[in-house]
Amino acid sequence: MSKEWQVICHIDDIPVLGARIVKRQAQTDVAVFRNKEDKVFALLDKCPHKGGPLSQGIVFGEKVACPLHNWNIELPTGCAVSPDEGCTQKFSVKVEADQVYLCTRELLTLAIDS
Repeated sequence: MSKEWQVICHIDDIPVLGARIVKRQAQTDVAVFRNKEDKVFALLDKCPHKGGPLSQGIVFGEKVACPLHNWNIELPTGCAVSPDEGCTQKFSVKVEADQVYLCTRELLTLAIDS
C-alpha cells in the first residue's frame, strides 16, 4: 500500500538543532526534528521514560536529550540509548523540494492511546 503524504512545513520552519510541533486532535502531538545536517526526523512528542516533551529537548547528531531527565533518544528509531530502555513511536517523514511531509495515515492512527 503506497503512502499518502501531508505537507507539514518548509524545512526552514524547523529550527536547526530543534523541533516543531505537529498538533493532533485528541492525540499526543508529533515532534519534527532537524539536525545540523538538515536531516529531518519525526517522533511522538513523549519520552518513553516519564513522558517528557522531546520537542523541548536538545538535538545533537541524530539524538535528542529529553528535557526532564536527560535521556538520549535516537531520532531515527525513537529508542533510548543504552543503558536506558524504551522507545517512543517514530513517524515516516520525507523532504522534497524543501517541503517536509509526514504520512497522513500514520498521523491519524499511530500512538492514539498514548
